[in-house]
Amino acid sequence: MKINSAATVFPVSDLDASLRFFIEVLGFSEDFRFGQYAGIKRDDCCLHLSAHGNPNTGAPGTGAVYFFCDEVDRYFAEITERGAVTDGQPRDYDYGMRDFIARDPDGNQLTFGTPTQRA
Repeated sequence: MKINSAATVFPVSDLDASLRFFIEVLGFSEDFRFGQYAGIKRDDCCLHLSAHGNPNTGAPGTGAVYFFCDEVDRYFAEITERGAVTDGQPRDYDYGMRDFIARDPDGNQLTFGTPTQRA
C-alpha cells in the first residue's frame, strides 16, 4: 500500500465565514462542498472544513496544521495586509525552520514554515 496524500480536517463554527477567510485572506480555492463540509486547496495542499456538529469533529478552534512552504516572509506580509491574525512575525528557530502561526476565525492554528540555511 502507498499513501498518496492526506487532508487535515478543521472543525469550524461557520462554514461560509471560514471559506471566505481561507479564500480571500489566505489564497486557497474551494475544491468541493457537500452540505456543511468543504474541501479547499492551495497548490498541492488540501484542507477540509467541517461545520461544528458534523460527526467525528471536535470543537471549533481545536485544529492545527503545519504547511511546509518555499518562503514565508512575503506570504506573511500579504495575508496580514488582508487581515490575517498571527501570533507574531516569521522567525528562525533552532529546529531548522523559519515559520509563523496564523489563526482562522475559530482559532485553529495554521503554521507556515520554510527550512533555514542551517537545516
